[in-house]
Amino acid sequence: MGLFTTKELNSMEDLLCDQLGDLYDAEQRLTKALPKMAKAASDSKLKAGFEQHLKETEGQVRRLEEAFKLLGKDAKAVTCNAIKGLISEGEEVINASGDPDIKDAALIAAAQRVEHYEIAGYGCARNFALRNGSKSVAALLQETLDEEKATDQKLTEMAESSINPKASH
Repeated sequence: MGLFTTKELNSMEDLLCDQLGDLYDAEQRLTKALPKMAKAASDSKLKAGFEQHLKETEGQVRRLEEAFKLLGKDAKAVTCNAIKGLISEGEEVINASGDPDIKDAALIAAAQRVEHYEIAGYGCARNFALRNGSKSVAALLQETLDEEKATDQKLTEMAESSINPKASH
C-alpha cells in the first residue's frame, strides 16, 4: 500500500473484494512468469508441469472474474507485492547459471513458495466468502484452492522422486 493511498475495510464484502483483487493480480502476474519457468526447466516433466499449471492459472483468472461478477463488481486487481517478490526470487533462479539439475530443484522451491502463498490466499478468501453469505463465490474459490493444493503436491512428488535425487548426484 502506497504512502498516499487508503484502504477502507468496513465489511466482509470489502475484505473479500480486496482479497480477490490481490489474488487476481497474483494470477495475472503468474500467467507471465510460468512460461519463463517452463523455458528455464531442463527436466521435461517439470517443464510440462509448469505448462500445465499455466493453463490452470488462466482458468483461475477467469474464475476470479466470475467471482467478482457474482458479487456485482468489476474485476479489479490490487497490487500483490508478495507475488511480485516471489516472482522476483523466481527470476533470480531463471537467470542463474550452473548445474541444470540444481536449477530445476531451485525452480521447484520457487514454485512451491508461490503455491503456498496462493493456498493461504484462496483459503482465507473462501472463508470470507462463506462469512459474507456468498456460497457460489466460495465454491469457485474452493475449486482453485483444490488445484493449488494438487499442484503443490505434484511439485513435492516430482522433487522427492526425481529432481532432488538428480540434483544430489
